[in-house]
Amino acid sequence: MDNIATFLLVLSLLLTFIYAYTISGRRNPRLPPGPYPLPIIGNLLKLSNKPHCSLAALSKRYGPLMSLKLESKTTIVISSPEMAKEFFHKHDQLFSSRSVPEAARLNDHHEYSMGWLPAGDQWRKLRRITKECLFSGQCLDASEQLRKQKVQELVDHVSRCCKKEKVVNVGDVAFTTNLNILSNLLFSMDFSQYDSLSSQEIKDLIWGVMEVAGKPNLVDFFPILRPLDPQGLTSQGNVISNKLFAIFDSIIDKRLQTKVISSLYDNDSSTQNDVLDVLLNINIKEETEFSLNDMKHLFLDLFVAGTDTISTSLEWAMTELIRNPKKMVIARLELMKHMHNDDKTLLEHDIPQLPYLHAIIKETLRLHPPAPLFLPHKAMRDVEVEDFIVPKDAQILCNVWAIGRDPKVSSNPNVFMPERFLKVEIDYRGQDFNLIPFGAGRRICPGLNIAHKALHIILGSLIHNFDWILEENMKAEDLDMEEKFGLTLPRNVPLRVIPVKL
Repeated sequence: MDNIATFLLVLSLLLTFIYAYTISGRRNPRLPPGPYPLPIIGNLLKLSNKPHCSLAALSKRYGPLMSLKLESKTTIVISSPEMAKEFFHKHDQLFSSRSVPEAARLNDHHEYSMGWLPAGDQWRKLRRITKECLFSGQCLDASEQLRKQKVQELVDHVSRCCKKEKVVNVGDVAFTTNLNILSNLLFSMDFSQYDSLSSQEIKDLIWGVMEVAGKPNLVDFFPILRPLDPQGLTSQGNVISNKLFAIFDSIIDKRLQTKVISSLYDNDSSTQNDVLDVLLNINIKEETEFSLNDMKHLFLDLFVAGTDTISTSLEWAMTELIRNPKKMVIARLELMKHMHNDDKTLLEHDIPQLPYLHAIIKETLRLHPPAPLFLPHKAMRDVEVEDFIVPKDAQILCNVWAIGRDPKVSSNPNVFMPERFLKVEIDYRGQDFNLIPFGAGRRICPGLNIAHKALHIILGSLIHNFDWILEENMKAEDLDMEEKFGLTLPRNVPLRVIPVKL
């Protein structure tokens, strides 16, 4: 009897394998063109450790609308402004859902996250709350002094490094600045210090989340492996996210205790006028509208999306300017014209008067988009695009890195040339599909405006106050320009430079 059961089990597994082998090699004739998939693994072998580069190379052969089979998942890749407009403007609603990777499922984050929820009622509620509490014009105006203060602290830190002839890790100090801008906006407290190792934990945790989320996970391609966690990414991610949630819990609990004590003595000394206070008031008024769990997951989204992306872009901008010193001089002269000699930090109302600085930011985002493939979208039903069918539940990847380096879109696409943006009216707010580093359509990054301000005032202040020399007499042309693929696209080798006071 046991032999029969064993035989049936082996037979069923064999038949399953033969079935999978057969259907995995088939292509729907109405799918967009793409490489022929191998049995079981599909086109996985076509991807290198830099998928954005591999997909860009494939699109040159198969076109700007391409399909691949990644194990059992049909994936549609967009690699041109025209296709991006077709998907995120004409058919925006039908492609507004999300294909959720394993990393986003840690602590059920995908069920609470504004980034990963489908575009339904809960997602709209979170978008409304974040806009009202964080990203509205009124909120941004109210927090301008905070950003100025934190950028001034950055300038002061770099000035101290000048006196000591100390090397500055540009990405690291930019990360600290943005982390403290966000932590003060949310909690009225610094999360990190420039010269202290004791404050490194939260930075390490946020970097840890980015690292886990950015690594290719076998479970995403072979869901049957989920219980095994073959790379240990799920267990690693759970440890990191639990530590972050514990920090958020502690901050929330202390604020609630302070509110209770203040209410007993009938005073409002607990009011910090920060985002945490506003969100707690929403929670107290109607817990079902916005729970403490919703709050913690929102904080996780904000710290992951609002720190590394900006610091990575700033590090690339500084890298390109160091490699192109004449362009650094042009930017500095423009800043000197609009800033008083005693001003160390750029004021936000000066940004519109600095077209060359703005062009530098645009050119950096074209060459080095912080999220090279965006977060993956998902088709809500079968959609006809360009005489092809994008099937329901297909994963949609937009290769914004490939769009930025397409010679049909930009002349001399691999050359850093901010001047290309001085003669044309192109912006990155989701309407010009030649330049969409923050996305487009209803899933465009909600923090775009605050990122816009932070990028300009930090970069402008660093250019205006300091000149920069590479350590160990390295020549600018010898800088390592390799990228490290992940959720963002940082430099493979951190930019380390010695500041010189101007």
